[in-house]
Amino acid sequence: MHKAPRRISTGISGLDEILGGGLIPQRAYLLRGAPGTGKTLIGLHFLAAGTRRENSLFVALDESERKIRQNAASVGLNLRWVHFLDLSPSSEFFAQAQAYDLFAPAEVERSPLTQLLVETVSRLQPQRVFVDSMTHFRYLTPNEFEYRKQVLSFLRFLTEQGATVMFTSESSALAPDDDLQSLSDGIIHLEMNGGHRRVSVTKMRGSGFRTGVHALRINSQGVHVYPQLLPEPERFTAVQEQISSGVPALDQLLHGGLERGTIVLITGASGVGKTTLGMQFMKEAATRGERSVVYTFEEEVPLILNRCASVGIPAAEMTEQGKISLVKVEPLQHSAIEFAYMVREEVEKHGTRIVMIDSVAGYRLALHGEDLVGQLHALCKWLQSRGVVTLLINETHTVSGPLLISEVGLSYLADTVLFLRYAEKYTPTRAELTRVIGVLKKRLGDFDHTLREFRITSQGIWIGHPISTLRHIVADTPVWEEEQ
Repeated sequence: MHKAPRRISTGISGLDEILGGGLIPQRAYLLRGAPGTGKTLIGLHFLAAGTRRENSLFVALDESERKIRQNAASVGLNLRWVHFLDLSPSSEFFAQAQAYDLFAPAEVERSPLTQLLVETVSRLQPQRVFVDSMTHFRYLTPNEFEYRKQVLSFLRFLTEQGATVMFTSESSALAPDDDLQSLSDGIIHLEMNGGHRRVSVTKMRGSGFRTGVHALRINSQGVHVYPQLLPEPERFTAVQEQISSGVPALDQLLHGGLERGTIVLITGASGVGKTTLGMQFMKEAATRGERSVVYTFEEEVPLILNRCASVGIPAAEMTEQGKISLVKVEPLQHSAIEFAYMVREEVEKHGTRIVMIDSVAGYRLALHGEDLVGQLHALCKWLQSRGVVTLLINETHTVSGPLLISEVGLSYLADTVLFLRYAEKYTPTRAELTRVIGVLKKRLGDFDHTLREFRITSQGIWIGHPISTLRHIVADTPVWEEEQ
């Protein structure tokens, strides 16, 4: 049986996950990307992750040791056990018009800087080495052939001394880094996309890795990587257990309730009661001792709490008890991948059983032009594999007109579709606007095909008996004429 290679951490848990557990020791890895994408900070995390028993070495060719240590301290990184070989140009370099002769093609052994490198590595025997940046070496050799040969020799020297190496490059049209990519054992690519940082792995010799583009964020605590959430169909097991809404008439419509691990689309016009309907399922889950979470992209949390209190749902009390969590998400500050990672942590750490996303339109703002259906598909299918009920709140653009489930093609994703509609109700004495509820789809069982009146009262949700005189529910604005 093939034994998996030993791994060492990059110091960033999300990046380790993408790399299949971390870096394979005694190999060289390229960090490539434009200035400001986070290459140096990732290298600092890698060095800081070394233990006291390990020696870590920063070979600085651009910034000075003093400046690098200041930058590390600003994000809480402890470089106490990190050694520096500062080869960055000093003020004396300009004043004395000196020139580097590092890796000079004819006199490598006699180059003072090369000798300093060799002596430092031989003395420290570092297990972790970070070189920032290898692009600088290109200007110290007369041609591409010598550059490639010297870089390859340098990397082999470090790895044969027992070091795992990270090195950076800044590729451009005038100075591409194709040669460095071919010489490296792994490639980690960093980029900026619409103000959001991204990371992807494109090469990893001797190991698998998670493909795709992942989110990266830099804040006062350093670098955080959020792996893209992928469906795990192999973990999915069909569970026929149903969960009740706590409203008998609604359970009758659903022939018992919602099944565990299903995706439920609650759709309707603005103000028709979609969020309140979703909160009703969470209220009932709390009475069973289960935890639920609401991610609200539009309404503020205090408004939701006040509205729940006015309709007999004690959301504030259940929040204090830890049965419900209400999370306000600012879509312009989070990418879809970061949000999915947030949901994943909620489920894995707290055992959450119901997740509500309110709403799909708000979630769409977090995508920054990415594929809405693809991202939501991955998140919902991952939740499904964990047996979590997912409630998607979808607002239709029109109040009247033909029945429209979703403008963005989400109905295929849903196992159950609950729709709410406004209807014109006529009686012998008056006309009024009312609401009706119905089930359009339920994959895991049959459901009641009738339509019922839907009201939100101070005591909670009320659902009436089946309506036999409702007309035009699909084709036009519903009209309800009470029988004489």
